[in-house]
Amino acid sequence: MMPPALLIPELVKLAEEAGKVVMSYYSGEIAVEMKNDRSPVTAADGAAEKVILARLRELTPNIPIVAEESASAGDLPDVSGKEFWLVDPVDGTKEFISKNGEFTINIALVSANQPILGVVYAPAVESMWWGAAGHGATKRDKDGVRAITVRERPSSGAVAVASRSHRDQATNDWLEKNRIGETVAAGSSLKFCLVAEARADVYPRFGPTMEWDVGAGHAVLSAAGGRMTDLDGRPFHYAKPDFRNTGFIAYGR
Repeated sequence: MMPPALLIPELVKLAEEAGKVVMSYYSGEIAVEMKNDRSPVTAADGAAEKVILARLRELTPNIPIVAEESASAGDLPDVSGKEFWLVDPVDGTKEFISKNGEFTINIALVSANQPILGVVYAPAVESMWWGAAGHGATKRDKDGVRAITVRERPSSGAVAVASRSHRDQATNDWLEKNRIGETVAAGSSLKFCLVAEARADVYPRFGPTMEWDVGAGHAVLSAAGGRMTDLDGRPFHYAKPDFRNTGFIAYGR
């Protein structure tokens, strides 16, 4: 396989292609079904995932792929000790259904239990973030393309970003304990990107997530100089047996 950073142009094009598929559903009436875990899913999820999987298999035929909708159908490859892709074709399905624009397409490459490459695309707002270990992070939007980095915490106090759909009492307690008065609400992996581009300083999450929910955002944050830990302060790891996450804290500096 070519060096991971050299895959970025192909992943950017792939995310754009998947974004066109997703937006073709977004513009009409959205039919919603419920999966076995009672989480919502739409036809856009499956259609976008099909596009992403086909292209990743062309680009890297020997790297297994863990993707949300395939996993829901029972297709979970053995990735122990291997590099693998993590794919969430529509992260923030509730935001997609409500049509507030705060949903993303997430693609990440994991190596040695850490995301080393990631692309996060928010097609409804025409913004994309990407990053690779050792190569920095980038944002592209209507204003152009620019490098992004996390910031030093401002003397006026840290700004936290919290889930728009899943904020809970544990999050509120953590914010109070850490004396963080200002919070910004956002959906999907946009929360990681806000920290990565120095618009916030920390993102605490206590509710359950899956690895495909966070891998791409984590990769962008790490490439921008940030970090992510479990609730005990240990580095956050991937390739867990069921790909289910416990709580985490994503930091700028």
